[in-house]
Amino acid sequence: MNGQPLLKIGPLRRFTRNLLCPVDLLGRPVLMKYTRDPVEAREEVRGRARLARHYRVPALHARLHVPGGYLIAYERLPGGTDHGLLLDLLNAPEPTAELHSYLRQLTTTYRDVILSTAWPTAPAHVVRKLYWDRAAPGGRLDAYYAGADFAVADGLIDVPVSRLATYTLHINNRRHHLDWTATLRWLRAHFARPEPVWAALTQGDPTDVNLAHPLAWFDYDTAGMNSIPGEFANFLWYTSALGGWLVPTYNAAAFADHPATFDHIAANTPDVRRAEVDDTTSTIHIDYTPRLSAPRRTAVSTYWHQLVQPVAQRLWPDADLANLLRPYLAMRVLGIYNLSDLTPKDRLLLLARLAEAMSPTFDPATYFAPQESPCPTP
Repeated sequence: MNGQPLLKIGPLRRFTRNLLCPVDLLGRPVLMKYTRDPVEAREEVRGRARLARHYRVPALHARLHVPGGYLIAYERLPGGTDHGLLLDLLNAPEPTAELHSYLRQLTTTYRDVILSTAWPTAPAHVVRKLYWDRAAPGGRLDAYYAGADFAVADGLIDVPVSRLATYTLHINNRRHHLDWTATLRWLRAHFARPEPVWAALTQGDPTDVNLAHPLAWFDYDTAGMNSIPGEFANFLWYTSALGGWLVPTYNAAAFADHPATFDHIAANTPDVRRAEVDDTTSTIHIDYTPRLSAPRRTAVSTYWHQLVQPVAQRLWPDADLANLLRPYLAMRVLGIYNLSDLTPKDRLLLLARLAEAMSPTFDPATYFAPQESPCPTP
């Protein structure tokens, strides 16, 4: 007698150190997540429980200790090839009414939860994984950059990053200065401070692959009381740089189920127009054309105007938002990929973006969603 199989296993996907696998068990769609780290497994389950009071999250069916790690079984939400994530709404030629509706719901939910749970919190009691732990001794900043030196862009600008402080940077006709060593030292010191930070209950890593469509939240090992400026910097940097450009370029396997992503990389990749060194004046000239697809510009703009600004006006009416965001943004620029592992042009662009973020004239309202413009005149 023919019938449906009792167990149907879908393709295995790797996301960072975790594995995901869709399973149909007795006709029930389940998503199995495997992790080797017992601490992350515990934080995943606890984080989901924290979020469930305020955000839509899939049901948790089971957590199992298996050889070599842990299996966590979740309700599998509807999805498929190029379907089921915020990413898929962004992988479109133009913003759609569906995207606008989704972003209104997203920002309204975040605004309500953040303002109702916001509180000055000691750094020891916020989620530390994305910022504090990476800046701590032995963390990712040390693993990537301690004792390391490399060219700004091999074959283009062969100045070592350790000597950047001796050069004036002209980036798109604006004068900047970047002291590589001092920047790393400042980041380590900033995230070693004991002063409370404004934190609220969030998922912590709000990427376009961690946000389902219809709206729900995935991935909970950073869920809990997260720094609010860190939450903002994370979404804004991921949406404007990582999600459309760097992550699909350097971690293509993560988008196997969303191949439309690759059709839009060019629309989200900045274009280097000029990269020159004038040693007689100790000047580095970098001209680049920023690029961001229209749906991603819409997402950044909506997030900024409907979430970041209203929350900032309530919580920090007299503060400089640029100064609040700067350390978190710098950590996102430096702490996701080791810059020395990137292609020379990509490394050059990230160093230029870092210099702009570290500038006293840094304006986050234009930094994250620049409009395309013609190449600056040399």
